[in-house]
Parts: sequence; structure tokens; C-alpha cells
Amino acid sequence: MKHMDTQKLAQLLFGSITTTVEQLEQRYPPRPLPEGAKVTRIAPSPTGFIHLGNLYGALIDERLAHQSDGIFYLRIEDTDQKRQVEGAVELAVQSLQKFGLHADEGVVSETEQKGDYGPYRQRQRAEIYQAVAKQLVLQGKAYPCFCTEQQLADMHEQQQQQNVLPGYYGQWAVCRDMPLEQIEQRLKRGDPYILRLRSTGSADQKVRHTDLIKGPMELPENYNDIVLLKSDGIPTYHFAHVVDDHFMRTTHVVRGEEWLSTLPWHLQMFDMLGWKRPKYIHTAHLLKSENGVKRKLSKRKDPELGLQYYQQQGFPTKAVVEYLMTLLNSNYEDWRRANPDQEYTAFPFSIKKMSPSGALFDMDKLRDINKNTVAAMSAAEVYEEVLSWAQQYNPSFAQLLQRDPDYAQAILSIGRGGKKPRKDLCLWSEVQAYMDFFYDELFEPDYTLPDTISAQQAQQILQQYPAVYNAEQTAEQWFATLCDFAAQLGYAPSTKEYKQNPAPYQGHVGDVAMVLRIAVSGRMQSPDTYSVMQILGPQRTLDRIRRAQQHYSK
Repeated sequence: MKHMDTQKLAQLLFGSITTTVEQLEQRYPPRPLPEGAKVTRIAPSPTGFIHLGNLYGALIDERLAHQSDGIFYLRIEDTDQKRQVEGAVELAVQSLQKFGLHADEGVVSETEQKGDYGPYRQRQRAEIYQAVAKQLVLQGKAYPCFCTEQQLADMHEQQQQQNVLPGYYGQWAVCRDMPLEQIEQRLKRGDPYILRLRSTGSADQKVRHTDLIKGPMELPENYNDIVLLKSDGIPTYHFAHVVDDHFMRTTHVVRGEEWLSTLPWHLQMFDMLGWKRPKYIHTAHLLKSENGVKRKLSKRKDPELGLQYYQQQGFPTKAVVEYLMTLLNSNYEDWRRANPDQEYTAFPFSIKKMSPSGALFDMDKLRDINKNTVAAMSAAEVYEEVLSWAQQYNPSFAQLLQRDPDYAQAILSIGRGGKKPRKDLCLWSEVQAYMDFFYDELFEPDYTLPDTISAQQAQQILQQYPAVYNAEQTAEQWFATLCDFAAQLGYAPSTKEYKQNPAPYQGHVGDVAMVLRIAVSGRMQSPDTYSVMQILGPQRTLDRIRRAQQHYSK
């Protein structure tokens, strides 16, 4: 660089900025945390919805921080005001909280923040970026560039024609050594400009870096004079996040591997500013298998990428987090089997056990985890979760649930508990279809019989069953009575006996039980018939038996 009065240049560009980097260091001192404590962040842009990939990364952030008695914070990177979506900030906060990820600091709502290292929205941190930019100018490490978009486009075209590396560097960096007098003249004219970093890198050199997932790597040095501040004074993502991560004292940055190509930019800025680099963790993409081919989950093609999908469908949020834990560490499933009653936060999560290749998203496996998760919940817990979901997505069903909470919980308690709980339920959106026959206003019976049972047989069974029905019996007594009743009608009292010698019998006790199941529940598949009858009560049970008997007698 030719001799330049950087003091005067800094005054010309940032005359109104009196805050110094030294003052910022005092304002945001190193955090008083125990040795080894990690400071991590999730930093979404409010330009759309929070997706599963964000949650995947946030879970890593949260575990790293809280396992080490550190800090997990939420920063909103909202410098791109044109693309901001109304309500996206609130949605981001609510989505993370919905899935049990609670930030210790950062943005709490559209208008609220908490913590001593804020503001936690980039658009409110202009003074900080300007102060750091001013220091870079003072040190001769940054300069104004007056090139127009057209000039840059023409330059790019020339580079293509000459088959040279693209970018703003060397002979192509025409504003790099612009004399101060010329800069001053252009500023007086009001010419728009951007602020560029005076890169010290070379395309022929490599920068060494060790990623905590991908391991040691060598990447091309940044040779470009990259943009720090745009013409409106707004920082680029690359500059802003370096400044923010330093002053918020971030120790570990978790982000997708698509950022690896720009990592040399970020490392160079940390080095030129004399700041300690954070440790980087570049996660592989979530993949989906389609026709035997693996591809990235896509916002456009895959609704399951959006977190709203899981909320609308009624996925238990605990199950989604459980599933993501299996993707993060392969040994999580073994740990879960050994510790079925522990919270996932008790699991010793390790970056070292993360795969550097992409994790395959498997909806079938997630549904299995859903079923296991729901099966382990109490009836009261399921009721509260279903009600909360229904109030938002199925209000009429919510009203039914609220009409008699004890009745609803009695339904949900069938087959729950014990060593082998039923696993009928998967999604909250499926619960109404599971229990609707318990409500007379939703009861729409399907009296279709198995091929092995005739309408005449069903009519006979239902006509005579009320005579032996006793609502006061225990489950064991009820079944014993059913076996005797079946035998009286010419059915084998056990399936084993029927299979050994079917000739003397009309069928077996299972056929009789099936007819009763269809009569009281209106379907071939339901929770056990005894429990259904107990919840319906004797009057409604007998009413439904008569209704079905009339149907088969036609």
C-alpha cells in the first residue's frame, strides 16, 4: 500500500463514530464462565421459516453449551431488510421453544431481548460494525471502493474472457490504492461507495484449519478484497457475524457445510483484527432417499423440512428431538434403550461421534420413535398434548375433549402402562380417528365383517349376547363368560382347539369377539373390546349391540 494518511481517511469515512474497539472490548469483556464452558449461538435470518436443518444445528449448539455449563444464545441476523418476512422473528423464537430449546440470552420476541452482550439483532448494532470498520481503515486494512455495479460486471466479464480467477484483487482492484485527494473529491461529490477489506492472502497459498467434525483441512487463502460494508453502511453477513461472534464471545460456531467455501474469508478477518478464532463445526446436509438416490432435503420439494409441518401434523416435539439425537450420535439409541426414563439431556453428546457425511432423514423411523414416545407418556400427558394441538388445528375436536376430560383420559389410558404398552398413537392429528367412535356424534360404524363370519352368524351372536352381558365383571371374568357363550353357540372356546379340529364348530371364540368389537366400535381394529365396553357403559354398549343386530338382520 502506498503511503496513506489513514487517520484522515478514517475521519472522512467515519467522522461521526467516536466509539473505539477498545471501548467495545471493555463493554463486552470475556464471559466469567468455568473453564471449558462453551458459548454457542443460533443466528437465523428472518427471511422465512425455521426448518429442520436449523433445529438440527440448534440442538448441537444447545447441547454443547449446556453440557459444559456455558451459554446458548439466539441472535437475529436481520441486515437484509428487503427480504425480511413479517412475523419471522416471533416464529423463530416460538419454534425453538416449542421443541424445548430455550436460549439463555438473545432475542425473546419481536420487541424483547435479554442478556449483557446485545443488542442481539444485527440491525441494532450499526455503531459496533462502524467502530470496527473505522479501526480497519485506521490500520490501513480497509478502503472505500467507488466501482459501480456496471464496472464490476464488466470486470467480471473480462476476467472470464482472460480465463483468470474472478474477484476484486491485484490489477482488478482499481480503488485499492486510490489517492486520498481523489477519495476526498469523490466523497464531496456524494459518490456512493462500499468498504472493502485489503486482503493479505494469495490464491497460491493455503490456510490450515481443523474443523471439529471434518478434521484437518487446507483451504485456498482469501485473495479477494471482500466487501465489509455495503453502500448504505449495512455490513455484509461475513463481516457482521465475525464482529458479533467476537464481541458476544462465541467459542464454537455450528453451521452447514455450504459455508466452508467462505471460511477463509472469516478466518482472515479474525486474524487481521487480532481476534481469537472460534472453533468451527460444519455439519453435513440432511439427506433424503428418493428412488434409491440420496439428495438434500429441499424447501421447495419437501414439506417435512419446515418445522410448521411437524406442528400441523401433530408430531410430539419430544419425539422429533429424540430422532434428531439419533442422527447426531449413532450411540444414542443404545443409550436410550439402557436409559428409557431419562431425559435426552442426560446423554453425553459428543462432536467426535458425529458423522462428517450427510445424515439420512427417515420418516418411518421418526414415526416409530413417535409411537414409542407416545406409548411412554401418561394418559394425562397425552390428553394435554392432544388438546393443545387440537385447540390450534382442530377446534371442534378440542371442544369434545374439554367437555369431559376424565372421559377422554379414560379412553387414552387403554393399554397404557405396563411392560408392553399399546402403540396405536403416532401423531396428534390421528387421535380423533383413533377415538372418535367413543363419541356418539362422531360414531359412523362400518359393519363390514371378516370373510369367515356371515351376517346371519353376527345377527345370532348379537341377539343372544345381551343375556350374558354383565358390566360388573372383571376383564378375566368377562372373557371366561365369552368363552362359555361361544361354546353354547357352537364356537370353539379357543382358537387352538379350532385349528386342531375345525369340523364340529361354526368358528372360534375370536370370531364371537370380533362381532362384538365391530358392534360396539364400528370397526375391526380398536382397543380391546372389554375396555371399550367399560368406557361406553352398559346402556350405550347394549344400544350399539342392538343397532348392529338390526343391521345384520336386514
